[in-house]
Amino acid sequence: MAKHGADEPSCRSGSLDGEGRASEDRSLLRQRLAVQELIDTEVSYLHMLQLCASDIRSRLQQLPQGDLDVLFSNIDDIIKVNSRFLHDLQETASKKEEQVQLVGNLFLEFQEELKQVYKVYCASYDQALLLVDTYRKEPELQRHIQGIIEAVVPQAGSSGLSFLLVIPLQRITRYPLLLQKILENTVPDASAYPVLQRAVSALQDVNTNINEYKMRKEVASKYTKVEQLTLRERLARINTHTLSKKTTRLSQLLKQEAGLIPRTEDKEFDDLEERFQWVSLCVTELKNNVAAYLDNLQTFLCFRPHEYSLDIPEGPAVQYCNLARDLQLEAFLTFKQRLEGLVWQPLCSLAKALLGPQNLIKKRLDKLLDFERLEEKLLEVGSVTYQEEAARHTYQALNSLLVAELPQFNQLVVQWLGQILRTFVTLQRDLAKQVLQRAEGSMAQLPHHHVPEPAFRKLVEDALGRTSNQLRSFQETFEKVLPPPTTQPLLPGSERQAQALLSRYGPGKLYQVTSNISGTGTLDLTLPRGQIVALLQNKDTKGNSSRWLVDTGGHRGYVPAGKLQLYHVVPSAEELRRQVGLNKDPRCLTPEPSPAPAPSIPTVNQVIAVYPFVARSSHEVSLQAGQPVTILEAQDKKGNPEWSLVEVNGQRGYVPSGFLARAQSPVLWGWSLPS
Repeated sequence: MAKHGADEPSCRSGSLDGEGRASEDRSLLRQRLAVQELIDTEVSYLHMLQLCASDIRSRLQQLPQGDLDVLFSNIDDIIKVNSRFLHDLQETASKKEEQVQLVGNLFLEFQEELKQVYKVYCASYDQALLLVDTYRKEPELQRHIQGIIEAVVPQAGSSGLSFLLVIPLQRITRYPLLLQKILENTVPDASAYPVLQRAVSALQDVNTNINEYKMRKEVASKYTKVEQLTLRERLARINTHTLSKKTTRLSQLLKQEAGLIPRTEDKEFDDLEERFQWVSLCVTELKNNVAAYLDNLQTFLCFRPHEYSLDIPEGPAVQYCNLARDLQLEAFLTFKQRLEGLVWQPLCSLAKALLGPQNLIKKRLDKLLDFERLEEKLLEVGSVTYQEEAARHTYQALNSLLVAELPQFNQLVVQWLGQILRTFVTLQRDLAKQVLQRAEGSMAQLPHHHVPEPAFRKLVEDALGRTSNQLRSFQETFEKVLPPPTTQPLLPGSERQAQALLSRYGPGKLYQVTSNISGTGTLDLTLPRGQIVALLQNKDTKGNSSRWLVDTGGHRGYVPAGKLQLYHVVPSAEELRRQVGLNKDPRCLTPEPSPAPAPSIPTVNQVIAVYPFVARSSHEVSLQAGQPVTILEAQDKKGNPEWSLVEVNGQRGYVPSGFLARAQSPVLWGWSLPS
């Protein structure tokens, strides 16, 4: 009996050890089955993706390409990532002892790639479902799509496209569940256990980030829509709620501008926005320049010299006409078409792509003002309403999305701009090469075609030098007949007003209007040509230096700076005599300077106009520079010598005396090129 009692505990411990080993074996078996399930389902999943990308998408070519891009999104990127993932997953099967740990490490390795490709697909999933709903409203199209899907994937059933589109979403959300199943069948003291824990947490984070990204994209899609609304439609949208929101935001902004409350500083976003605005400006400027280039090119194409009859039956003139016709109808026309297709249209698309982010940045400012106000309320009261909390989340979503995607967007726009510019340069180079090839035969008719390039370059430089000297000589000859720069005619009867401005502001502040000014704004002035004004400030309230604040002696307002020139005051005869008298002071040791002659009209009746003049009333007559003029009276009816009565082309009227001068006989010279 004693012996039997001693053997009983050892039998019980042996049975417990056997049960423990059996439990471990069952856990190990379930673990291996879970790993095998992961591999088998990954094979089936990847096969389904490949069917969608190759067979189904290729048979749906009757759908617009834009629809296919939305339906299948970045499925090709998903196939690339999951193909590599499956390859590495299958290789773990050869290492049974370390397989579980290798699977956990594999998920950690692919964590970032899975997040990047699946968040893009999930963000466009709702838009793809909207397209599916539109197809269902067209029975014939729906039957065609359904027939294709049932032929390739019979198990899709009546769900059709919806069954296929949801597969990637189901797969990414199933990864944490499969890993959790493997983890549950792994003993806690195993080396693979902490690795699997990290893998489960990592895949859960991936799904969380995808959901947050999807939410941010939904918020952004709401505000990136650029609607072209009429004034009536905009007014129809105004209600008490929108007025209250806009008033609150304006109040918040005014408080910040006044320094009553602090402004939220976000240097990272401010730097991104500054670069975005710089890139947008580059796109706008380039678009304007290309538009002007196309307009000039169109004007050039409208000029067709080869269609004019030169009355020359043969020779170089005929060859030129043939070459001009060939270039006009083929080379330049083809260049214009390629320029529009390869430069102008991509540039317009790029400018259109900027509208969404621009609108999003504007909305962010509105939401930032709401967010700052709610933060103040949260500090004061300690709680906010559900709607206010949603407004806070909206700002956070917009800001996070812009900070995450603006760098990539800016980089893509710069690359796009660079490609457009390179294309433009290539088109110019191809045009020059084509023109030279077509003109090769005509170039042989030129008198210097046999001259080497260095000698021809020297020949052109010499010809340009001689021409430049001739132009300089002409300029000097022309300047001799110009009146002194101090002679600027005043409007009849405005001498008193100019004298008043002179006495009040001094000569350095007086300017004269060079052409008629028509004011368009509330503070803009309407002034005639020749009006004298006094400069008050050389910029407007916004710091714009192209609009100056002036005083006319009766009104103050803004005028374009480009239509003003400094007025040189003409001294009267009495002032000249007084200046001469001062110079005759016996105590003055410097030689007596000869006084500057007062502007006067030549004694001869025949003069020329050195400036163009546009008549402003029936008493005046217009002039063209270089036009011969006959002086009838060297003063007006009041005896003012600044205006002269003249006759031009049979018309009589008054013109400024300072615009006339006696014609000198220029030296006869002509233009010639070396032969």
